[in-house]
Amino acid sequence: MRTSKTKIPAPSSKGSLSRANRGSIHGAMAWMNRRKLIHGIAGIPLLLGGIALIRMQPYRAHSVLASAGGCQMSVDVVEPSSGDAQGFVVLLHGISATKRIMWYVAQGFANQNLRVFVPDLPGHGRTPGPFTPERAEECTEALVQELMQRRAIVPEKTILAGHSMGGALAVRVGARVPVAGVIAISPAPMGTQRLSPEIQLFRDSTPLPANSLVLSAAWEPASVRGYAEDLVRSRSDGTSEYAVITRATHVSLLFDSATLSHDARWAAHLLHADNNVPFPSHLALYGFLLGTVGLVVLAGPFLVEAAGGQQEVEIAEETPAVRPAVALPQVALVSVLTVIALRLGVPLRFVHVFQGDYLASFFLFGGLALLAWNWKILRVSRKIAVGHILATAVAAIVLILLFGAWLDLTFYEAWLTIPRWLRMPGMFLAFLPWHLAEEILLGGENSANRWVRTAKALAFRALVWLALMGGVFLLHTGEILMVLLSVYFGLIFVLQRLAVNVVRRETRSVGAAAVFGAILLAGFCLVIFPVT
Repeated sequence: MRTSKTKIPAPSSKGSLSRANRGSIHGAMAWMNRRKLIHGIAGIPLLLGGIALIRMQPYRAHSVLASAGGCQMSVDVVEPSSGDAQGFVVLLHGISATKRIMWYVAQGFANQNLRVFVPDLPGHGRTPGPFTPERAEECTEALVQELMQRRAIVPEKTILAGHSMGGALAVRVGARVPVAGVIAISPAPMGTQRLSPEIQLFRDSTPLPANSLVLSAAWEPASVRGYAEDLVRSRSDGTSEYAVITRATHVSLLFDSATLSHDARWAAHLLHADNNVPFPSHLALYGFLLGTVGLVVLAGPFLVEAAGGQQEVEIAEETPAVRPAVALPQVALVSVLTVIALRLGVPLRFVHVFQGDYLASFFLFGGLALLAWNWKILRVSRKIAVGHILATAVAAIVLILLFGAWLDLTFYEAWLTIPRWLRMPGMFLAFLPWHLAEEILLGGENSANRWVRTAKALAFRALVWLALMGGVFLLHTGEILMVLLSVYFGLIFVLQRLAVNVVRRETRSVGAAAVFGAILLAGFCLVIFPVT
C-alpha cells in the first residue's frame, strides 16, 4: 500500500502557483491566524478571571515537615479563624489525592475555631514514598502520636477525619489512639463481605471507634454505601451516626455544603465548637475551573504554533484508517487477552508507581500486540519526521508543566517531584506502542471526518476501560484505582485526543502524534498515581 503526496511549494517558489491557488492559500492562512487570535483573546480573560476568583478566597495555611516514624510528611496547618483553637482536627486525604484537595473541608473546620492538620500521606503530593496502605496507616498514627507528644493537639479535643482511604485511616487509627471522635467521609471499605477482597485497601476489619460520624454519597455504588451503614450498625452503643448526602458523588462530597454541615454539627457535639459559622465559599473552586478552561482554550493555538510552521505542507491522502468493523474487534480482543495475561504478573512493577505500573504494562503489551497485528500498515507509516517529533515532545512537556503548575497553585499540588520525573522515561516508553497503534488504526486526518475519527479513538479507549473493569470485577485483579479514577481518565482521554488531533493535523506524522499523546498520558499518571 502506498500513499500519494502532493506538496505545496515553499514560499520561495510561490510564483509557480496560479493566482487563484495563492489566494486560497493566503485566505486559509489568514483564517487560521484569526482563529488563533480569537482563542488567545478568549483564553487569557478566562485564566485571569480564575486567578482573580482564587485570590478572593485564598487557602490560608502554612506547611511544616513531620518526621515522626521516618515518614517526612508535609503537613498543612490551617489556623482557627479567631486565632484561638477550641479543638483540633487531623484531616486525611484519599488515595491519589493530596492535602490541597481537602482545602474546603479544612477551611470549614477552621471557621469553627479548630486548628486543622492536613498531611500529604506517603507517596502523595509533597511527601516522598514509598506508598502502601499499611505505610500510610503507620505514618498517620506516628503523626498523631507526635502531635500529642509535642502538645500540638489535646487527644480529648481532637477529631480524626478523612475521605475515602483517609476515612478508613481515621477509623483504624482512631480505634487505637484515644481521641474525641472520628468523621469518615465515604470511607474505603475494609474487611467486608460485600466487596471482593482484591479491591479493598485493607483486608482486615477494624471496629468503629465511639463517637464516629460516617457519611456516604447518594451516587456511590450501593455496596459501598451498604458497607458504610454496616460499619455504623456494628457500633451498638448509640454513640455513632450514619448519613447519606443526596445528589453527591464520591469526590463531590469534599465540596458539598451538606457534608460541611454534618461535619460542623459533629464537631460542635464533640468539641463544643461553634456551629453557627459561615461556610467557606466556592470561589476558589470556580476560579480553578475557570482558569483551567482558559488554559485549555490557550493550548489550541499553542499546539498549532508548536507543531506547525512547516515550509512544505503535505495535503495528500494519508494512510487510510482501518475500518471500525475490523479495528474495534481488534482492540477489544487485544484488551481482553492483555488483562488475562497480566494475571500471571505485572512486568513493570519495577517502575514503582502504585497500580500505574499495571496500567503501563497493559498499554505496553496491548500496544505491541496491535502493532504486530497491523505490521503491514506500520511499514507504510514508517517515515520519521524527527523535527516534528522533537517539537511536539517539547510542547507536551510544556503543557504538563503549565497545567501542573496551575493545579499545584490552586487545587491539587500536582507539580511533578524529582522521584516522579525519574519515572517519566519508563512510563513514556510503556505508553508509546499503544499510541502508535491507535494512530495507525485511525488513519490520517484526511481519511475520515474529524469528529468521526475522534469518536473512534474514544471508542477504543472505552473498550480498554471495559476490559480493565472486567479484570477488576471478574478476574479480581485488585487494581481498584482503575475504578476510582474512571471519571478522571475519561476526562483526560477526551482532552488528550483533542490535543493529539491538532498535532496529527499540523504535522501529518504518526510518530509525532504518538509521542505527544504518550508524554501527556505518562505525565497525568505520574501526577495522580502514588509513588511506591
